[in-house]
Amino acid sequence: MAATQRILIENCAIATVDGDGTEYASGHLLIEGNRIEAVGEGPAPVQLPGAVRRVDATGHLATPGLVNTHHHFYQWLTRGLAQESNLFDWLVTLYPVWGRIDEAMVHAAARGSLAMMALGGVTTASDHHYVFPAGAGDLLGAEIRAAREIGVRFTACRGSMDRGVSHGGLPPDFAVEATDDALAATERAVREHHDPSFGSMLRIAVAPCSPFSVTTELMREAAALARRLGVRLHTHGSETVEEEKFCHELFGMGPTAYFEATGWLGPDVWMAHCVHMTDADIAAFSRTGTGVAHCPSSNARLAAGIARVPDMLAAGVPVGLGVDGTASNESGELHTELRNALLINRLGPHRERALTARQALRLGTRGGAEVLGRAGETGSLEAGKLADVVLWRIDGLGHSTIADPVAALVLGPPAPVTLSLVNGVPVVENGRLLTADEDTIARTARAESRRLATAAGR
Repeated sequence: MAATQRILIENCAIATVDGDGTEYASGHLLIEGNRIEAVGEGPAPVQLPGAVRRVDATGHLATPGLVNTHHHFYQWLTRGLAQESNLFDWLVTLYPVWGRIDEAMVHAAARGSLAMMALGGVTTASDHHYVFPAGAGDLLGAEIRAAREIGVRFTACRGSMDRGVSHGGLPPDFAVEATDDALAATERAVREHHDPSFGSMLRIAVAPCSPFSVTTELMREAAALARRLGVRLHTHGSETVEEEKFCHELFGMGPTAYFEATGWLGPDVWMAHCVHMTDADIAAFSRTGTGVAHCPSSNARLAAGIARVPDMLAAGVPVGLGVDGTASNESGELHTELRNALLINRLGPHRERALTARQALRLGTRGGAEVLGRAGETGSLEAGKLADVVLWRIDGLGHSTIADPVAALVLGPPAPVTLSLVNGVPVVENGRLLTADEDTIARTARAESRRLATAAGR
């Protein structure tokens, strides 16, 4: 897109999700190149220099693009399995399958995961890939290639596991790496792919999998590596009561204390799940600025529990939303997590006062950008920020009688995406993916899923 090319979106409700929560009942957005030039109430100026595409967005709500803070793309190939299992049983069932993945499988799964999210308004995605079987090919590169093809802004978390079943972990030994190999591969990934510049489409994070699949040496050395290279850190934390018991038995302390002891609390860290958090844990996250990726559907699917999101927000903990892997959230969508975050948290002790519709939208946009360290670039509709914008149709059958546009989006059925811009470039239009053929993605993923099942002897 030429620097002078402009897109004008007008006549729509706008939820900017800025620091003041500014909203317009009818407003306009002006986009130049990959930046938002102006956001305001009412119509835009009639005379605008440059080639302008005018979008009449009557009946729509404009929001920042959604930001997904936690996922496992490869799991697109293993949906619907271990349906009645808790986390540990689910992992024991599926690790032997995942240990057979290869580059073609991961590429197909990443395209499926990214396409599904893009169709549901995600403009920035994060993926945590930690299974690297020997001889499987360039698995992280397969994900990076898929994100470039679909056109979504991407944080690739180079994960790792070095604690196999013979050393008290859950994954089979053939699915883990040697500690030094994992650290060396992670450093290569950062040096080859990480782009720290403003507006970057690709960043890398250092991401050992979890306390029950990673040695203390790897946790400590990975934290030191990330800080030496200036990148963010990500892992799973406090997901289940079984994990709490595991940490006490193996390390003599709970997960949060263990993370602090290994250098894993800080403003450059975010954890997935954080379901079983004490007041002291939440205070530690608040004190250190450690972020949380809240995954309500996955937590429910695996019967992990209800994360204390209202208490985290009240304490000032950065919180975003995550799809999590599609073997524990088969929908693969983030926009449904807005609704599920609100509803599930209202089942907790705060009941009807747990979360509002606007807090849920903030979790999925600005909150996610904060967690990924990109709040200065995206997550809100403000002049100077990146043009990651979604237009949701809210005047159709599913939404037209909900007068509050934000409530329509959060509480109503999944709203159709009429236009999604990433970096100012249309990725979805009128509910269709523009950057790849959806049917081809589905066929390829189905074939690779069957190939994986055969390889795993299922």
